Amino acid sequence: MTTAHDLDPAPHRAWSADPYADALRTGRGPLYLRRGDGWLLPLDVERWCTGADAVDRALLDLCEGAVLDVGCGPGRMVAELAARGIPALGIDISAAAVARTARLGGPALLRSVFAPLPGEGRWGTVLLADGNLGIGGDPAALLARAAELLVPGGLLIAETAPLDVDERVSVRIVGPTAAQTAPFLWARVGTPALLRAARAAHWRPVVQWSAEGRCFAALRSRTASSSAEPAKSAAVISSQRPRNPSPESVVADV
Repeated sequence: MTTAHDLDPAPHRAWSADPYADALRTGRGPLYLRRGDGWLLPLDVERWCTGADAVDRALLDLCEGAVLDVGCGPGRMVAELAARGIPALGIDISAAAVARTARLGGPALLRSVFAPLPGEGRWGTVLLADGNLGIGGDPAALLARAAELLVPGGLLIAETAPLDVDERVSVRIVGPTAAQTAPFLWARVGTPALLRAARAAHWRPVVQWSAEGRCFAALRSRTASSSAEPAKSAAVISSQRPRNPSPESVVADV
């Protein structure tokens, strides 16, 4: 699948170049997304470059089947899933992120979510953590792509902005020096905005929660009988068995 997102090289240059690559190599910030008006969004590089914390682990407890971590960054989620024996794959457009994920023992590909991917239509869970709902500046397109990647009725777990915000902006990555990347499109989406977009695209909200200042929502993709299915609680999700009868085969496609 090729889209306008793939044809625009700006995000690939931004996330593959200094200062982002330098921050991942050192495991330290400061690092920001900067809008044209000078507003700065801090990027939590130190947390991303450590192991999965309690909030991350609780999120991963909800995963079903084989897991695709979109925008995996330095790989803490993929590494935690691998340690649990859960088939998982990280994808990222940053070579530094993919290399760091591999060093942690997690499988990862240098790939855009909008490019062809292994196991399309067979993933049990798609993760969009750490603000990755912003990828491409088009949450509707990202939701549509996630639906293509998941098994029918599969699970999308997304981390949302901790505000009721819904904006599309042009940003640059900036670090502690004057170095900055070329501008690219990004989105900031709070839980209310995500749920509005999800319902319009026939996703079914399952659960939303917050922990340690971070906000999350889980959505289930459409199935033929989805309109008749009752909403499930977080406890039900975490107790479900993987939907994919052979999840290892998805990751084996890499």
